[in-house]
Amino acid sequence: MTAASYNVLFLCTGNTARSILAESILRKHGAGRFIAFSAGSHPKGVVNPFALKVLAAQGYPAEGHRSKSWDEFAAPDAPKMDFVFTVCDAAAGEACPIWPGRPMTAHWGIEDPAAVEGTDIDKERAFNEAFRFMRNRIAAFAALPLRSLDALSLQAKLSEIGRLDGATDAAAGAKK
Repeated sequence: MTAASYNVLFLCTGNTARSILAESILRKHGAGRFIAFSAGSHPKGVVNPFALKVLAAQGYPAEGHRSKSWDEFAAPDAPKMDFVFTVCDAAAGEACPIWPGRPMTAHWGIEDPAAVEGTDIDKERAFNEAFRFMRNRIAAFAALPLRSLDALSLQAKLSEIGRLDGATDAAAGAKK
């Protein structure tokens, strides 16, 4: 891991909602300590407008996000990741690229707010809930004493964070 800051990649399938929320939240909470990125295994090419609306309403960076492929981060000239977190069950079940730098990984799955059907109020409510769950995970992650934890302890903590409130059944794993 780098001495100055840690590179963190959040993965989802479409890179339109949960991974975008996570990237923005860590940008704000981890400024100076973490550099946040997001990507998708099958990017849709557009960021969900409800993700941007919720980020802006909560005071988080909502500009400059784009839906992009995880292949950008597996290339030889890509930044070396220190951490890679899957935030949807579908991406966690896919064969991921080999990440340069051998990052620590964990699954932090939460339900997809973009899958919610109904009124705009229903959709915005789902995005606000996903935002809250993701913010809680990132706050727990940012509070870890990363430099003083050995690899095994750190991996256990990262997995534990993935089982916090709002975890999908796949992410909750042993908690159920």
